[in-house]
Amino acid sequence: MIKTVKDIELKGKRIIMRVDFNVPMKDGVVQDDTRIQAALPTIKYILEQSPRSLVLMSHLGDPAKDVKKAKEKAEKAGKTFTAADEEAFINGKNRMKPVAEYLAKLLGKPVVFANSCFGQKAAVDALSAGGVMMLENTRFHAEETAKDIEVQKKLAKELASYGDVFVNDAFGTAHRAHASTATIADFMKVKVGGFLMEKEVKYLEPMVTNPPKPMVAIIGGAKVSSKIAVLESLLKNASALIIGGGMAYTFLKAQGHTIGKSLVEDDFIDTAKSLLKAADAKGVKIILPVDHLGAAEFSPDAKAVSIDGIDIPSELMGMDVGPKTLAIYKDTILNAKSIVWNGPVGVFEFEAFAKGTGEVAHLVAEATGKGAVSVVGGGDSVAAVNKFNLASKMSHVSTGGGASLEFLEGKTLPGIAVLETK
Repeated sequence: MIKTVKDIELKGKRIIMRVDFNVPMKDGVVQDDTRIQAALPTIKYILEQSPRSLVLMSHLGDPAKDVKKAKEKAEKAGKTFTAADEEAFINGKNRMKPVAEYLAKLLGKPVVFANSCFGQKAAVDALSAGGVMMLENTRFHAEETAKDIEVQKKLAKELASYGDVFVNDAFGTAHRAHASTATIADFMKVKVGGFLMEKEVKYLEPMVTNPPKPMVAIIGGAKVSSKIAVLESLLKNASALIIGGGMAYTFLKAQGHTIGKSLVEDDFIDTAKSLLKAADAKGVKIILPVDHLGAAEFSPDAKAVSIDGIDIPSELMGMDVGPKTLAIYKDTILNAKSIVWNGPVGVFEFEAFAKGTGEVAHLVAEATGKGAVSVVGGGDSVAAVNKFNLASKMSHVSTGGGASLEFLEGKTLPGIAVLETK
């Protein structure tokens, strides 16, 4: 288990803390503060321990990529994207200053904003006792994400000079080997996790190593290719694997079923066959849709057509699971002692095809109420749980999409590997 802020002395110490404040922004205004709220328990705990100072750092979007997309969009519209346009765009989307101001209101105390990650040691030293500083977007510096570790070290060493203790509470970026998430630890004697990081590890780790049995994994989403590793990892401990969403049709085709115009990855048919064979050898039940809701086209206005069977007619595409499939889901999920859910089982963004994913969310919540441990990870499944107002009914809803997926794949996450253990 990782060491946390509760395991060390913080009084009088300078703390440099990585948070995940990569929040949605519009015109310089925070649109959703979920990630900021998730870091507050650790921030408040640190401040209660009378530290010398607390310096916060985070990325916000990917400025270079964001600007490139904005330029391309402008060019397509026949407009010129000027330097002033770029500055305005970055101010509205990538600057940390509005986030610092938002945090100050939540904390009820000033948060000093530093307009760069470099050259801030004097400003840190000038903070009043217990003062808080927020650094500018770490990704404004090429060193943050540089492939060359020696280049990364230039920023990492500078960031390390602002603190005596490194605290990483940014689970959402723990899978990134960046200057502010992992390389900084090379220059710090004390490096521990925050409460959010601790909670993520506490709930995700057992699902990979030794979950309460029977364990059911619900894996959805569009593509098999993005979920192969997690399917292989969860096969080791799962009693049943529910495979839904667009990826289910590749598996159905691998079994010889007709899938009409449904999404399919023909290059992964053999992979699907191998996974089905491996599951059979381990005695893991693979649950694929036995009926569907289909449509003639992929559109929010498409008319839903019931398909009472596994095979999908040539003129239709699968968009959601049908009632027979949901009955199987119910029996499987309500008998589970632990549940991992990553990815929707239908096109839940379209109201006509949201029933399957909504039903899964309610079933997982019901199973949790009966004592099962449930972990929801991945951007789309988290969005689904929030859409149906069931986040509070789950044991744990992960804050990191890519990070939780890689953790469930059994990978070592750089931002966690650098922390001290108990």
